[in-house]
Amino acid sequence: MNRFCYKNAIFYYSFSDCAYICGNDAMFHYASIESCSEDFYNALLERGWRRFGEIFFAPFCDYCQKCISIRQIVDDFTLSKNHKKIINKNKIININIEIPTYSLEKVELYNKYHTNMNIKKKWEYNQIDRDKYIHMFIDGKQNFGKEIDYYIDDKLIGVAFVDILKVKRAMSAIYFFYDHDYSHLSLGTFSILKQLEIAKMLNLKYFYPGYWIKNHHSLGYKERFKPFEILVNRPKIYEMPIWKSYE
Repeated sequence: MNRFCYKNAIFYYSFSDCAYICGNDAMFHYASIESCSEDFYNALLERGWRRFGEIFFAPFCDYCQKCISIRQIVDDFTLSKNHKKIINKNKIININIEIPTYSLEKVELYNKYHTNMNIKKKWEYNQIDRDKYIHMFIDGKQNFGKEIDYYIDDKLIGVAFVDILKVKRAMSAIYFFYDHDYSHLSLGTFSILKQLEIAKMLNLKYFYPGYWIKNHHSLGYKERFKPFEILVNRPKIYEMPIWKSYE
């Protein structure tokens, strides 16, 4: 692991097993930023970086380019027939947007979600408690972190975390977990559509849904939200990003 500092940020990189492609090694660059401005965060987003908790990160694997950063131009996105059906069947859901907070109900929902994903997609299951939940989803929120809660009546059925950069007109999706008892509602798809709707309502230009790997069992679904742009290169902090349309 190597480190260097830039103003109030500490950058470092680390090697690990790839979480997306079995048998591959991965090299990620990380940044711990005590107080991240919207300008700097937006520059990171444009260069393929993401945030989780207090850490910003991006893949820089030399021999593999399958992990692709994508973004939707919010005003260009149009609903497909299937999207409209999903929105229609989720009219029973109420949405609440707030600053990320802790509750036992959210921790229990997260653990239930990962128990099901361990069975469904063979994800490694690691049960979390209050401290881990706060570390992952509340720490690092700074001024841009928001939480979108999904309810049917008074029952919490899903929680999404996003970063909203109003000045730079961008939204970044961070994480979403939901109650598999309501899988028939296609909540993963609905959550992305709802986030795009919120981005449009806030007059944001770009929506960053995270990394995409074509035909991947966990990340391939993002191709359902075309058109979008892909980041062609993997620029360093001081290099210009190159985005192009993917139809």
